[in-house]
Amino acid sequence: METADLSLPLWIRNSDSFRLLAGDDFFSARLLDSSILSGSLLCDGIGDLLSIEHTGDLDRNRALAYNLLQGARARISKTEFIACPSCGRTLFDLQSTTQLVKQATGHLKGVTIAVMGCIVNGPGEMADADFGYVGSGPGKIDLYVGKKRVKSAIPQKEAVDRLVDLIQEEGKWIDP
Repeated sequence: METADLSLPLWIRNSDSFRLLAGDDFFSARLLDSSILSGSLLCDGIGDLLSIEHTGDLDRNRALAYNLLQGARARISKTEFIACPSCGRTLFDLQSTTQLVKQATGHLKGVTIAVMGCIVNGPGEMADADFGYVGSGPGKIDLYVGKKRVKSAIPQKEAVDRLVDLIQEEGKWIDP
């Protein structure tokens, strides 16, 4: 199109005829199909129109599209969370802690929050996050703004509240 000097909109279309995980009707499977088929195009800034036509339910299709656009960072419509998959160095239960962080901050739009289990790999893996919640010792959490550690050795029981305070201090907080 570029070579032919055509400035036409490019429609990225996902439908049942292009399914990779045929027969699996779970939302996550449909999202995975759409991500594989269209995600790299969106990440590269290719495409002017996206349609997801996997189900007869328009609300579900819309939810799939928004999740795909969010993952490709083409449209930020909700809080994005990054979590380390966990290893032997993780200093807290990653899943329950991530849920606590989500409950407190999940309503924020355009904010990326990383929940990392340890100080060894956490800061590197969360490099693109706006805020970081990182285990720094038994029962202790460090908080980050971008790549900069701003609070150290916070007791884990207080850490989610201190994260909310930090988001407020940085002017990124909106009331639910």
